[in-house]
Amino acid sequence: MVDYDGRLSRVYAAGRGMTGDEVRRWTAAFAEYLPAGRPLAILDLGSGTGRLTPGLADAFGGPAYGVEPSDRMRVIAEETAAHPAVTYLRGAAEEIPLPEASVDGVLMFLSFHHFRDQPRALREVRRVLKPGGVALLRSQFADLMPDLFWYDYFPSARVVDAGMYLTVEEVRRLAEAAGLSAADEPVWVDTEQARTFSEVHERLKLRALSTFEHLPAAELEDGFRRLAADAERDPDKVMPLHPAAMLVLSRPR
Repeated sequence: MVDYDGRLSRVYAAGRGMTGDEVRRWTAAFAEYLPAGRPLAILDLGSGTGRLTPGLADAFGGPAYGVEPSDRMRVIAEETAAHPAVTYLRGAAEEIPLPEASVDGVLMFLSFHHFRDQPRALREVRRVLKPGGVALLRSQFADLMPDLFWYDYFPSARVVDAGMYLTVEEVRRLAEAAGLSAADEPVWVDTEQARTFSEVHERLKLRALSTFEHLPAAELEDGFRRLAADAERDPDKVMPLHPAAMLVLSRPR
């Protein structure tokens, strides 16, 4: 588990923030799978600093709830991502502070691997979803790991990341055991903004990715030294983008 009340909370917004266009592209992608009616009440489960939560309220017109266990991350969200239709709540995936059948959609955006008890969390997701509601699980999957360029600088990172995630089939089985219907395969979403080597380096060097919390200090030092040197040599190189995997779950009617 990673401590998001410490150093990560101070660098997360700068290292993992999204542009307005990226937020709008994500909400447009979510809209393809959420119920068609408007307004929709949406739960952002593991909302962090609220990088997506206000955009959910804007896109779907109803209340958006950001549930986040880290007190510091939640305070930052309240200070920097306030919105009249957004409520940030202290809570965890295993005990969501919302009534049964109270939301039309649940977003788990790169948060599922942090849940301490994933089966219980999925049962809670089913409980708060209205019948016919949809949960969108944006995650990495152990059997579909992207070939990120920066893995070349940190040899352990690929193995560390793969070890954090379940396979698609493992997640599907957990979801169905919790009473949720699960799509056979994830959908692939292209929303990321192209960034130069210099821009990517500036974000990565903040170590806002939880992966870096698990790497040896010597590997981090060497990797960031080589990364900085290469970024300085070719700062304007546009770095490769990778589509994002998202598994669609739903509560049966």
